Amino acid sequence: MSPSICFVGLDNYPVLNRDYGDRYFGGESVQQTLLAKAFRDLGFDVSMVVYDYGQPEGEVFDGIRVLKAYREEAGIPILRFVHPRASSIFAALQRADSQIYFQSCSAAMTGFVGWHCSRQQRSFIYRVASDADCVPELPLIRYDRDRMLYRYGLKRADLVAAQSCHQEALLQASFNRSSSVVSMAVAIPERPEEREVEFDVLWVNNLRPLKRPKQLLDLANRLPQYRFGMIGGAVPGSEALYEETVHEARGIPNLSVLGPVPYHDAADYFLRSRVFINTSEIEGFPNSMLQAWAAGLPVVSYFDPDGLNVKLMMGRSPKDIDQMAVDIVAYLENPSLWEETGARARRYVVSHHAPESVAMQYLAALKAASPRSVMSI
Repeated sequence: MSPSICFVGLDNYPVLNRDYGDRYFGGESVQQTLLAKAFRDLGFDVSMVVYDYGQPEGEVFDGIRVLKAYREEAGIPILRFVHPRASSIFAALQRADSQIYFQSCSAAMTGFVGWHCSRQQRSFIYRVASDADCVPELPLIRYDRDRMLYRYGLKRADLVAAQSCHQEALLQASFNRSSSVVSMAVAIPERPEEREVEFDVLWVNNLRPLKRPKQLLDLANRLPQYRFGMIGGAVPGSEALYEETVHEARGIPNLSVLGPVPYHDAADYFLRSRVFINTSEIEGFPNSMLQAWAAGLPVVSYFDPDGLNVKLMMGRSPKDIDQMAVDIVAYLENPSLWEETGARARRYVVSHHAPESVAMQYLAALKAASPRSVMSI
């Protein structure tokens, strides 16, 4: 009998199925889908719990069995927390009938999965998605009820996987919870020897306040000699920011707003750019940063997970927008610096972040954290 794992990520389907690529998804959806395919290749039976988009129940997509929970808009406010949300999630977890369950992002869902795994004596891997998941305030969770459920699930995870040593320390200090640092996964694209450059500077993120998209507009105005590209769509609750940003961007001739781009197509934009920037206020370990390094791009980012970007000379970490503008110009005006930095970044990603290698890291970390939980795998 093959070992089995279920990934719980309601937004995952648009990454798995490119026909739905214009729907909202986040970085964790990318991570879970990459890992699902890696575990599939390791011989696991893989299932995935997602929103009900109208797809067939039990559909098998790329060797992954897709289980539906609920439609995002379904139910009566307040009452819908219990039904159809919690009820359909527990039903889908039961149908998955897996040995290991994998969930990420601080939310009530962490508690749901933790309760199911405790009750059914299954292994539970929780993966931190942001530094905000590791502090007592839990700023990304809206309701006290959901904070309580998250803390409950965090305690019951057999393995908590952190993205960085910084997060590992925060979890210990904030929740007295041990964790293990596990690498992020990224698809490694083929990099042509000669490539057509469409953008000098690329920004990729969902448009929400903490990502600070307006700073990209400011940078494009400051550096009119360069071509800027913005990829990202609206996040539920931040639609007004998206519309406002797009409206303002129309008046900046050297800035192209591409809107949401399916994950499968995003690699082409990285390969057709020269420098990647990140203006976020809060991050975990951005998928877009890994994609940039994999494409051979220097990264200029306020956020630098465990200082890797600077320490390994794969980019720069400015303290403010003035310094960010200076750092962008430094790469664009020095071809040898740009080429050496990008080549160094790509070598690092190939060595440390290939999906199958990361899947093996999870199994090793789970065995070390809870030996009994993987005895049968």
